[in-house]
Amino acid sequence: MSAETTIALRWLQQEASLPVGVTWGVPWKEGELKREEPLSLQASGDGQAVPVQSWPTAYWPDGSVKWSAHAAVLGREEAQGLTLKKGQAADPKHKVSVTETEDTITLDTGVIVVTLGKRGAGLLRSIVRDGAEVCSGGELVCVKEERSEVSGTATTRELRFESRLLRAVVEQAGPLRAVVRLDGRHRGVNGTREWLPFTLRLYVYAGLDSIRLVHTFFYDGNPHQDFIKGLGIRFAVPMKGPQYNRHVRFAGDSGYFSESPKTLHTRRTKGKYRELFERQTVGQPVAFDAAEDAYFLSLLDDSATWDSFKLVQSSSEHYRLSKRTKEGCSWVKVTDGHRAGGLGYVGGEGGGLAAGLRHFWKKHPSGLEVHGTAGSEAAFTVWLWSPDNEPMDLRHYDTETHVESSYEGAEELRATPYGIANTNELTLWCLPQTPGTEQLDRMLEESQSPSLLVCEPEYYRSAGAFGLWSLPDRSSELKRKLENRLEGIISFYQDEVEQRKWYGLWDYGDYMHSYDPVRHVWNYDLGGCAWQNTELAPNMWLWVMFLRTGRGDIFRMAEAMTRHTSEVDVYHFGEYAGLGSRHNVVHWGCGCKEARIGMAGLHRYYYYLTADERIGDIMDEVKDSDFATVNLDPMRAYFPKDEHPTHIRVGPDWAAFSSNWMTRWERYEDKAYRDKILVGIDCVKKANYRLISGPTYGYDPKTGVLTPMGDDNWGRHLAICMGGPQVWFELAAMLKDPEWEDMLAEFGVYYNKSQEEKDVLTKGAISTKHFEHPVLSAAIVAYGAYYRKDVETARKCWSILMGNPFYQVDLQTEAEIVTHVDTLNEIDWMNTNEAAQWSLNTIIALELISEHLPEGAEDHGK
Repeated sequence: MSAETTIALRWLQQEASLPVGVTWGVPWKEGELKREEPLSLQASGDGQAVPVQSWPTAYWPDGSVKWSAHAAVLGREEAQGLTLKKGQAADPKHKVSVTETEDTITLDTGVIVVTLGKRGAGLLRSIVRDGAEVCSGGELVCVKEERSEVSGTATTRELRFESRLLRAVVEQAGPLRAVVRLDGRHRGVNGTREWLPFTLRLYVYAGLDSIRLVHTFFYDGNPHQDFIKGLGIRFAVPMKGPQYNRHVRFAGDSGYFSESPKTLHTRRTKGKYRELFERQTVGQPVAFDAAEDAYFLSLLDDSATWDSFKLVQSSSEHYRLSKRTKEGCSWVKVTDGHRAGGLGYVGGEGGGLAAGLRHFWKKHPSGLEVHGTAGSEAAFTVWLWSPDNEPMDLRHYDTETHVESSYEGAEELRATPYGIANTNELTLWCLPQTPGTEQLDRMLEESQSPSLLVCEPEYYRSAGAFGLWSLPDRSSELKRKLENRLEGIISFYQDEVEQRKWYGLWDYGDYMHSYDPVRHVWNYDLGGCAWQNTELAPNMWLWVMFLRTGRGDIFRMAEAMTRHTSEVDVYHFGEYAGLGSRHNVVHWGCGCKEARIGMAGLHRYYYYLTADERIGDIMDEVKDSDFATVNLDPMRAYFPKDEHPTHIRVGPDWAAFSSNWMTRWERYEDKAYRDKILVGIDCVKKANYRLISGPTYGYDPKTGVLTPMGDDNWGRHLAICMGGPQVWFELAAMLKDPEWEDMLAEFGVYYNKSQEEKDVLTKGAISTKHFEHPVLSAAIVAYGAYYRKDVETARKCWSILMGNPFYQVDLQTEAEIVTHVDTLNEIDWMNTNEAAQWSLNTIIALELISEHLPEGAEDHGK
């Protein structure tokens, strides 16, 4: 890229309606950007440079930057026409300063000063704005319900826990963006047990009064005894001024609950007092004359003081808002509603604290709760899991496994939640006064749909971001039909998430696996056919659909799936660390614990597009997941213990490892992981029929050496339907090894040949019956056809894709209306495996072999 070349940026969805801190990622062609070259951000309106903070997140093998990340503070005046190019970044007007002592870390944005603890209790010590303290403390809280049975009688007791910090690290120190990571555990308030590890990241930006929090908790309990009754973040907010000038706000379905602990509403509120009451309700301060208003003040003294308020979102379909005068008295219902916005505020004269919990109703049961508004300090709790609901039940759905009847995959149960995690996002605003409706609307929008900058699809493709994929092309009738089908599948799943209510703290972001047309439900209770858990790479399908279209709604689908699958479906510590759970009734239920579930190849899209540090952690966690297979051999049901430490398949196992190693190599330039890839490739090159061989090998994770276990064993389709080809195509661009590329092409050309044709190539050593599900092979088949200029294979690829129901059926017009518990739109043959793979493979085929479409469309591929 020349110094004059510019990269156009745009908002993912809405433009920023208030000043916000934004972090985003940009890809680069190999050799275009040297690591020492500075970058500048400009707005088209006045041509002025906008301050930007930049850093590399991945490198090409030649040392140039593959992905860069950027942070800026943007408002309406910079909202349009942003471009990135080489050049010195503008000097920022405001800078974040970070100060560390032995005991604390202080972040100063120029507007607020945030003091964090480094160990022990009180992880958030204070937040000060303009010399006034708007938050006097913050901590994580947990309520655990402990269950036991004595002499046949079940007993429960509730135990309370608070956060205890073990480590605090400044990960980024400005000038525009600062990040602090806090790690700790929850400790019983009586000083007993510690459990539930957590990671909490705080993000601040120069010149802003907001704080972004990314909170991850890890389950390390016994699911038969340790039930989480409540889990949240509690903030202490100083309450100043008379009670009638203190305010509470909760976002409802479309408006806001707006009240004070001492409302001006009495049976005698008339005239000027009615006007004052209206002022109070919109958050404006009111004042009284002691003499003139003596009688009305006496009425206020006599009226009830409402000290506590709470909003509980018990499901995706219902919340209840209540308030209470004092402990020991009943809660009074204010209203019931549908889906609350997830934004709350509490404060008095001199300001207060607003908090927005992202995906509030989608990740129910959540809540907002305020106590102590009548006193000198209020406790404002954001509940990730509200204690007003049933406790979390992380037990398995059965005490035995169902391999034959339910496709659960392994005879061993291994259904444990020990080591899984859940990540949630929260935004705080430290405000000088009670916000009005317009400001609340803006904060609500930002908390639920954070501002993000993205590049245009054409740029992502030209830079080679994430390997091979095509841009939408409607230049012919057939291509238009293919594009309509791709969009139709996306629309179907968007509707299905809502229709089937795929929501909840542990479920949101995932889809179900396959459908039962008799009961008109997805197979929610059929073992290996319930939740998808990354089976056949739906993450990749959604991310590639975003890359090629730039659609913000698809980005949010992919983001939600990434957050879920990277945390809930994967083990972050314990016996299965580095592995994940295959599809099941409960996400962690299947006895098959495999590396493919949590492979970096599924999650790196989100990392590089957003620079999200939590996903970076997760990709680091799996770098050595191959060692976990020594303790849990993926092929233990087929190969007994022998001279090899373990046994793996070239795909999905080694494909998953290679995605982890490629990511480690490009992020850290760690050549030890590159070399492990090269060792594996060299072993496959030496196999009897290269990639066609196997697919099972003896494996030593210490050396990376693969030893063939025969050429006619089962599961060739598994080698290429779990994201392997997508990783390998991108890896080929880094390795530049013609033999590796030819091996991929050879496998694609070979896959769908007849037995007679296979026998010519492999001398009868390999049976066609092991090459199942042709639609799953289409991506690598298209690659083979393109690489070897094989017209027959290209035509075979298109016949497979166009003979599939996902091409032949318009999901929007063919859906039938059926009655189950509710009235539903149904496609009775639906399955997510094929939806993801047909879409992903069609997109790649359009890039590589579009000129061989049956109607003879002109070449818009490579």
